[in-house]
Amino acid sequence: MVHDPIRIVSRDSPMALAQVERVRAELAALRPDVETTVLPVKTTGDRWMGDLSQVEGKGAFTKEVDQALLTGDADLAVHCVKDIPADRPLPAGTTFAAFLKRDDIRDALIHPDGLTLDELPAGTRIGTSSVRRIAQLAASHPHLECVPMRGNANRRLEKLGNGEADALILAVAGLERIGRGDVVTEILSTDVMMPPIGAGVLALQCRQGDTELIDLVSDLGDHAAHRETEAERMFLHVLQGHCNSPIAGYARARGNGELSLRATVFSPDGKVMLHAHEWAGRLDPATLGTSVAVTLLRQGARELIDGIPH
Repeated sequence: MVHDPIRIVSRDSPMALAQVERVRAELAALRPDVETTVLPVKTTGDRWMGDLSQVEGKGAFTKEVDQALLTGDADLAVHCVKDIPADRPLPAGTTFAAFLKRDDIRDALIHPDGLTLDELPAGTRIGTSSVRRIAQLAASHPHLECVPMRGNANRRLEKLGNGEADALILAVAGLERIGRGDVVTEILSTDVMMPPIGAGVLALQCRQGDTELIDLVSDLGDHAAHRETEAERMFLHVLQGHCNSPIAGYARARGNGELSLRATVFSPDGKVMLHAHEWAGRLDPATLGTSVAVTLLRQGARELIDGIPH
């Protein structure tokens, strides 16, 4: 049965709480009679400001949220798909109930003087700890310098203001969710900066036995986002990447049922790039994800990933 009110658990960052408000608003529009409350939790990934690989890396932003579901302290979890490990199954007893309509998957450059990425002078310090962004910048703009920077988007913008970096690269969707789209200097095309797997998608996770709640929130799901996410997560699952392996990619569902998946595996210095891009027609998304992963494995992705310390 549906617990009333529905207790929604999420990370306690401003962005995560903004994402919860989106879910609450969509639920209220769908079922005005259903009440919701919010349980914010601080995750290991939010507390730890060092290298994520030192705190299990994957799952650092989801473990405590999962725990609240499993112990019965909450009924519904809201996650960014990009934070959910794909190399292992969801915690036993839980399931995805819906993937919401996808937001912008691109990254944005933030530069106080309004310079674009191509205009940045040599030695410009870009604040980012993302191995995916660092590898791509090393390949396309080797004259720029990446400086480690963690923390939520507001915190990173503060650090930029304090001069800890000269520019930032952050996700467009995240900035829009916290109402800071105003700081964007340039939106980077996916050709310049490929997104992480699961970019821009919010997942709703429930306990498997809560069928009534699953039925209720599944109506918030978006069919295209579901197919794209399934292809991307299967790709990552077959590839078995770790948190220090730069992997990027995105699927696109067309209105006619066609589904494509473009993906790249990089060496951390950006000198090696393995690419794959396949169309699935009406193939099941998991088959497409598997096929693209196998194509990259044939090109040597396994050796590349396993050769990176983690």
